[in-house]
Amino acid sequence: MVEPVRWGVLGAANIALTKVIPGMRRCRLARVVAIASRGLEKSGRAARELDVPRAYGSYEDMLADDDIDAVYIPLPNHLHVPWSMRCAEAGKHVLCEKPIALTAAEARTLLSVRDRTGVQMGEAFMVRTHPQWLRVRELITEGRIGDLRLVLGHFSYNKRDPANIRARVEYGGGALLDIGCYPITLARWLFGAEPLEVVAAIDRDPDLRVDRRVSAVLRFQNGESSFTCASQLVPYQRMHILGTRGRIEVEIPFNAPPDRACRLFLDDGRDVTGAHVETIELPVVDQYALQADAFSQSIRDGGPVPVPLEDAIGNMAVIDALFRSAETRDWEKPASF
Repeated sequence: MVEPVRWGVLGAANIALTKVIPGMRRCRLARVVAIASRGLEKSGRAARELDVPRAYGSYEDMLADDDIDAVYIPLPNHLHVPWSMRCAEAGKHVLCEKPIALTAAEARTLLSVRDRTGVQMGEAFMVRTHPQWLRVRELITEGRIGDLRLVLGHFSYNKRDPANIRARVEYGGGALLDIGCYPITLARWLFGAEPLEVVAAIDRDPDLRVDRRVSAVLRFQNGESSFTCASQLVPYQRMHILGTRGRIEVEIPFNAPPDRACRLFLDDGRDVTGAHVETIELPVVDQYALQADAFSQSIRDGGPVPVPLEDAIGNMAVIDALFRSAETRDWEKPASF
């Protein structure tokens, strides 16, 4: 029997308390043994509520715990790189929330730290381990929609709170870094390539200055991807994958629920009314549990993590280019690293 990886959680962010830790409690290969916050009262309360054995009142104290193998980082975006480095220097494997950095250049600084310390380090895109997306890629590989040509996506929510970290430019706030990164990583993954050039239109909140609505196009060698994301719009999400002979629709592409099945709709293109659409239902899973188990397996066997640093840097390069495009009002090429 493989010994579970002992995890510490660096920060008591909402996603950690409501999604990741509950998901990891369902894992085979991962066990949360500690949580840290900048105050013992907050981490202690979280530890009691989530049955985590140890709570720390500082991040440094948790990193000094030799009983921890790996650390999950759900801190604000601007803290991802410095604390990923400190975790690696402490000999801990690192699973960092998306986006892993504020720029591709910043993300690239993690490569030398990872390679020097020998730890596993990756970005937490839980969608990349969900069975519905693995099935989508299988359908494309099997030729069920012909040749992939177009990936379309939308992801939005409606929250305008000046006190929220997502509304602070200096913390890496805004819709593109927060949720636009999802359709980008999925398009790159499905095409199996990097976009040649990208273009974007960005609308910013006049007071908060963060991007609140983004419309973007990514041009690949064999097709395109377009998406919209917004933080002050009706909540909605959907992804469409179109080929030369058929299409796939993903009903709940990003916030896949842990308590009910997910559905894909496969259309062979014979009837525009959808008379020949096949509904594919996926088993009930917790994508955060799957993510943690997959990363833990990589720690145990030394294999590649689900979303390695090189992939994270590629995603950030696209985001950088989209921000540049909104300023130049022209197509921009993502930087090569």
